Amino acid sequence: MEFPDPLIPGRLVRRYKRFLADVEVADGEVVVAHCANPGAMLGLTEPGAEVWLSPARNPARKLRYTWELIRADGALVGINTAHPNAIVAEAISAGRVPELSHVATLRREVKYGKNSRIDILLEREEGGPVHVEVKNVHLCREPGLAEFPDSVTTRGAKHLVELGDVVAAGGRAVMFYLVQREDCTRFALAGDIDPGYAAAFTEARARGVEALCYSCMMRTGGIELGSALVIDV
Repeated sequence: MEFPDPLIPGRLVRRYKRFLADVEVADGEVVVAHCANPGAMLGLTEPGAEVWLSPARNPARKLRYTWELIRADGALVGINTAHPNAIVAEAISAGRVPELSHVATLRREVKYGKNSRIDILLEREEGGPVHVEVKNVHLCREPGLAEFPDSVTTRGAKHLVELGDVVAAGGRAVMFYLVQREDCTRFALAGDIDPGYAAAFTEARARGVEALCYSCMMRTGGIELGSALVIDV
């Protein structure tokens, strides 16, 4: 996934009201940027940190910028939760996910379950469809270890139940964790933050739901799928 326009560097002043951030850009102006991330963003809101913004292409848009990247612990981290589905879909289509190969068609946001939409629905050259749910990961509290979630997510637990229902009905379901950073080699659940999600994950795995986790190659020009991470669960 390439950013359509060059990103604008700046320094984070503060994140507030969940979806807003004040950023000081090169000329000293403080601009308000959209923060497309509903999570707690633990460790990613340090005032003064290097950040990068994308400019809005729509001149009528209220907020002219969107917060895309931050440098944390010396590494670039993607904070925009709107990107993971596109990054994963692009990688699958390019054959870069061996576990999800031989795909004939790929569709996004397809209705399934109880008033839900699956992030990616794959039709394979052989075999039945594969339901793929994608979760954005950026929490890193221990060097090399990515964790999810960074806040309580009842919606995420609901998705795990519905993926389990897909398997129970004879289908294949995959929980795909995309780590928008490249300084991690392992992945684990943050059960201390959300015990309910951790329990739902354990139950989903017992029902046959598969789990994948990949890192990203991070650049200010774009984000691509990186390497598979070890899942410590």
